[in-house]
Amino acid sequence: MDNIAGTKSSLTWAVNITVVALVLIWLIPTVGLLVSSFRDRDQITQSGWWNSPFAVEQTFRARAQKADMVERDGVFVIEGNVFADADVVEALGEGASLTVSQFGGSSRAPTEFTAGAVAELKRGQTLLVEPSGDFVFTSPDEFKRSGPRVYFAAETPPDFNLANYRQVLTSDGMDVAFINTLTVTIPATVIPILIAAFAAYALAWMEFPGRGLLIATVVGLLVVPLQLALVPLLNLHNQVGIGQSFVGIWLAHTGFGLPLAIYLLRNYMVGLPRDIIESAKVDGATDFQVFTKIVLPLSFPALASFAIFQFLWTWNDLLVAKVFLPSNDASKVMTVKIADDLLGSKGGDWGILATAAFVSIAVPLLVFFTMQRYLVRGLLAGSVK
Repeated sequence: MDNIAGTKSSLTWAVNITVVALVLIWLIPTVGLLVSSFRDRDQITQSGWWNSPFAVEQTFRARAQKADMVERDGVFVIEGNVFADADVVEALGEGASLTVSQFGGSSRAPTEFTAGAVAELKRGQTLLVEPSGDFVFTSPDEFKRSGPRVYFAAETPPDFNLANYRQVLTSDGMDVAFINTLTVTIPATVIPILIAAFAAYALAWMEFPGRGLLIATVVGLLVVPLQLALVPLLNLHNQVGIGQSFVGIWLAHTGFGLPLAIYLLRNYMVGLPRDIIESAKVDGATDFQVFTKIVLPLSFPALASFAIFQFLWTWNDLLVAKVFLPSNDASKVMTVKIADDLLGSKGGDWGILATAAFVSIAVPLLVFFTMQRYLVRGLLAGSVK
């Protein structure tokens, strides 16, 4: 009975479960980025985001101050508390109440000994670190320089804060980068839509020699990687005098986005009712009037669908911006600003990376949710006759 038209398939439950599973799989990385954006960067390096609700064991180092050294029965002794060290206070904050679990006398083995045990170190030195953080460092010889280091591990509670967001949002030049991103994205979305709409109408409703060849060319350009055209296109821009500039990147994004735009809009326009267009022409309407008064308003779902894709692509673009924009701070977009100034050459600061991702997608999400109702209608253009 499953093959009878109008009946409900018995496998609907499997489809629903599969869809839910796929949604959850796609959400897992997003949830991980969101959690990491609020975590302390030191805790991120120690444990995964799924362990964020639990305490994290972190390794610190404190210095036994030589100024506190005293001599007792021919032995030099330094006493203190590791949690009073300035570097530890800066890392943990004022008033942190932690417990030392392990300690060591060198950076190569920072957790070699258990808290409360007396450790025998080199040159006859001994070190005792209590769970409370109190330590006693002894040596038969006078301590040199500013004093020896004490390495220890302590369980730190979960630390969620807005420090990463403050660093990203208050970064020097981020406001300029945001304006530059809008300056690149809005024209690079509007220009290809205007050009593609005219071209799509011509390919859909106007008869002229070579139309089929042009359609085939547009389809073929969809599979050409944009990386192949970066250097030749930049050389062309330099020859005509637009070089690395906003005009150059607008034209670059226009060229890269036109094949998809023309293909998407042409498929939609060719599916419009022929009777409406032919009636308008019988009444004396020109092609331009048919395009502006009838075809363009009816094609709004396809226009909005492409606008979403083009806006998301240009807003999140890094490669084209690095090639077609100057490298000075006045011309950097947000992706370049984040990659060059906040992450550095290695890009290993996961807290900043996760925070920057959520800051940069705020505007694209607003655009997507505003126009999402047109997305499916535009994507299905031409699929059903």
